[in-house]
Amino acid sequence: MSHPPIFTIGYGAREIDGFLAALQRYEIAYLLDVRSRPFSRYKPDFSQDALEAHLRRAGIRYVFMGDTLGGRPADPTCYDADGKVDYERVMTRDFYRRGLDRVTNAHAQGRRVALMCSEGKPEQCHRSKLIAKSLQSRGIPVSHIDENDDLIDQSAVVARLHGGQPSLFGDELLPTGSRKRYRPPVEEEEE
Repeated sequence: MSHPPIFTIGYGAREIDGFLAALQRYEIAYLLDVRSRPFSRYKPDFSQDALEAHLRRAGIRYVFMGDTLGGRPADPTCYDADGKVDYERVMTRDFYRRGLDRVTNAHAQGRRVALMCSEGKPEQCHRSKLIAKSLQSRGIPVSHIDENDDLIDQSAVVARLHGGQPSLFGDELLPTGSRKRYRPPVEEEEE
């Protein structure tokens, strides 16, 4: 029996009703929130408590996983000297592997899950650069619900990063760190 892929989605510019409609279109049963900080000043419907209530009314279960799969880990060793998240470091951490194990188990059980973050475009989010790359290395297919509610696979996300051209090297050319700086640069000690 073939299991569904792991889906990803970012709420981006969507309003809550459009977001829920996209989840229902793809028959998502579990929304795994992979934001490190599950709150939104600009879109309060996507703050943790409000989002969980909206999902419950839509018959979708909410699961917070930002502590293990979030794009801004609490572990300071996951950041480079410029304050950007180093995804290669994150991939080696036990907390991250535990999160991946939970998603792997959901896939093995045939559950229809979507990983959610705030970035509407999957190519701009750690969902593709970190989590999908890791899942695919485990043999788990990933389908991204893009900002237009279309399904695209990981190779299409990589192509978007390279101006629409397919990469001969696949995920190897994905950025290995975050676009933004989340921590101040590490000051070098004077001798």
